[in-house]
Amino acid sequence: MKVLLISTYELGRQPFGLASPAAWLRKSAASVTCLDLSVQPFQTQLIEEADLIAFYLPMHTATRMALRILGRVKALNPDAHLCFYGLYAPMNAPYLRKLGAHTILGGEFEKGLAQLVERLADTQKGSWRNPQPTAPISLGKQQFLVPERFGLPPLVHYAHLELGDGQPHTVGYTEASRGCKHLCRHCPIVPIYQGQFRIVQREIVLADIRNQVEVGAEHITFGDPDFFNGIGHALALVNSLHREYPALTYDVTIKIEHLLKYSRHLGTLRDTGCLFVTSAVESVDDHVLQLLEKGHTRRDFLRANLRDVYPVDHLGRFS
Repeated sequence: MKVLLISTYELGRQPFGLASPAAWLRKSAASVTCLDLSVQPFQTQLIEEADLIAFYLPMHTATRMALRILGRVKALNPDAHLCFYGLYAPMNAPYLRKLGAHTILGGEFEKGLAQLVERLADTQKGSWRNPQPTAPISLGKQQFLVPERFGLPPLVHYAHLELGDGQPHTVGYTEASRGCKHLCRHCPIVPIYQGQFRIVQREIVLADIRNQVEVGAEHITFGDPDFFNGIGHALALVNSLHREYPALTYDVTIKIEHLLKYSRHLGTLRDTGCLFVTSAVESVDDHVLQLLEKGHTRRDFLRANLRDVYPVDHLGRFS
């Protein structure tokens, strides 16, 4: 079976959401091609040849961009099974079904994609277009496979890091966890994960980073919604990473609430190569923050200013 995995947008990163399921589907003997339309042209032949076309929808922008090309995809290959997977797929399920989606998968989607390929390959299990037999959202714990990134554009085609030294630094991307413990009212993760998070096993994350370093990555972005959701997992991971690659740098995303709660561990991030931390503040108005149930106040945000805790050197790094 020929499977085409399509990404339209992931913030300039090489998509984990293509590389991870590619490993699962190739293990099931499917012929898998990855197409990242953020850096690659639309390829008519790949569309026409695919038995299963699966769109990765990790965010709103990616969803809108996928829908722009859906009509063209359907016209080129009206017989293909259409799947939409990722965070925004279940949230838009009724609309996607109306547009012709056959399968919707969210949460921990790799196993669901593998099961879909198995079902479609087994003609005894019924029509290509039979109703989806499984729930669209799965939060089951998975034993991940090392993402397979061959077939994706090289890292140099994606966003790079500028440190003020006049040189662009090649950036890799991985995920150490999904979901989130928190229930912020504005967040698209909450309707899917409902306050739960799932880790990617440490050996898998390290192997994925290792493969990216071998092809030139000098810095790694961790795409976890909150890197400190599992503090033990996070610290063990960055300590292991730094022992293996002491010159490798990285960045993470952490809630203001967790920056304060786990402030004693920020030194570990600094010492293991963390250059900066991203945090979604959303507002500096306490009433708005309360309505959003962000878990922090304006004062908390000011207290969490890392420049006050750890001065930064001329390259923007913790010093």
